[in-house]
Amino acid sequence: MRHLGKVNHLGRTNTHRKAMLSNMASSLIVHKRITTTLAKAKSLRVYVEPLITRSKEDTTHSRRTVFSYLQDKNAVNELFREVSGKIMTRPGGYTRILKTGCRHGDNAEMCIIELVDYNENMLTAATSKAKAAKRSRRSASSKKKVEAAAPIKANAIKATESSATSAEEATGKE
Repeated sequence: MRHLGKVNHLGRTNTHRKAMLSNMASSLIVHKRITTTLAKAKSLRVYVEPLITRSKEDTTHSRRTVFSYLQDKNAVNELFREVSGKIMTRPGGYTRILKTGCRHGDNAEMCIIELVDYNENMLTAATSKAKAAKRSRRSASSKKKVEAAAPIKANAIKATESSATSAEEATGKE
């Protein structure tokens, strides 16, 4: 029975797995986005999100705790100075996994894991969707009706003006 055996070993020994996750977490914090396999990304998410949560409280104890996992002073400084400021209001879910397809050599599922608040493209798309979502269907359809009616009215006015000028010309000729 596999009670409490839910860790994905990733085909590595315990020390190798911890070193790999530590290096990947440091790279994710420094570069904000890395490409890896789906299994490693899921393991990395479980590994790095508690560290990011720990960075919300900038104390000596939390810095030392995070350093014991990352073993990289630059990554710890980056996490506590820049990343923690952006994620302070977020209640969790600091990373996003985007599947990119399969690797050619061994057909492994590849993905991009990134910090959520650092993808400017998706942030701008989310704000534009939020602005577009505020409109109701009724107002959009009534605008279309007004825009469609405007050319019809303009054509009717032009037609009456042209008929009036042609009538004046006809009476002027007589």
